[in-house]
Amino acid sequence: MKKFLTCLLTLAMVLSLAACGGSETPSGSGSTTTPPAQSGNTSDGSSDTGDTAAPTFTTVEEGKLHMSTNAEFPPYEMTTDAGGFEGIDVEVADAIAKKLGLELVVDDMGFDAALTAVQTGQSDIAMAGITITDERLEVMDFSDSYATGIQVVIVKEDSPIQSLDDLANAEMIGCQKATTGYIYCSDSVENGGYGEDHVTAFDTGALAVMALVNDQVDAVVIDNEPAKNYVAANEGLKILDTEFAVEDYAIGFAKGNTALLDAVNAAMGELIADGTFQAIVDSYITAE
Repeated sequence: MKKFLTCLLTLAMVLSLAACGGSETPSGSGSTTTPPAQSGNTSDGSSDTGDTAAPTFTTVEEGKLHMSTNAEFPPYEMTTDAGGFEGIDVEVADAIAKKLGLELVVDDMGFDAALTAVQTGQSDIAMAGITITDERLEVMDFSDSYATGIQVVIVKEDSPIQSLDDLANAEMIGCQKATTGYIYCSDSVENGGYGEDHVTAFDTGALAVMALVNDQVDAVVIDNEPAKNYVAANEGLKILDTEFAVEDYAIGFAKGNTALLDAVNAAMGELIADGTFQAIVDSYITAE
């Protein structure tokens, strides 16, 4: 059974398109955009004439929505054979951009660089299976959650590690750099982690899994959906039955870019309400 949860539909549907005045990204070189006025029926069935003034917001580049990501996270973001990009996050971001009257631009980079890019105004949004943490909230703002991410453990089929309790006996655990999996595992034993000496950070999840295949690490902690892809592509690996952690995915924004955040939240609410969001998810994740 797939383990994927869309954000709370009721909350998303009542989001209003009215937002605060435009707020510039930290770069100060962006352009102001007014999204297309929406008309039709409101969520409560009443008529919406579209007379309410549409909010304005700032983007890095006129007419475009720049999304920073790390395209090493299937099925959320990945490269195509032709050199383009695809995945749940990519298609959702494209649908959001269209609702805002913009063209999506995908900026592929390392995961930690993707977070930094939105903080410094080099991108408008960050989507890369990003979870909300207290540390990130200090330097970024986040949209409403749109999915639930589940951290799991990959091991070799003949590994002595057969439960989360056994993970404490691992000499080395592999994680992707700057992800919550790395944050959890590298934390001190007193705080529920395994200590930095027992964790190796890799630039991508694929490199962490390759290290497991080559016996350089004893286990890999990573999100469930990418984990299933890696296990399917590498014979002799399996995912432990017990979930390591459960967390919410959200879209990252520069701190204080409220107008764009509100517009994206409203667009996401419409995509959930009309079934577009779930159709995108279902095209990548099917029931088992």
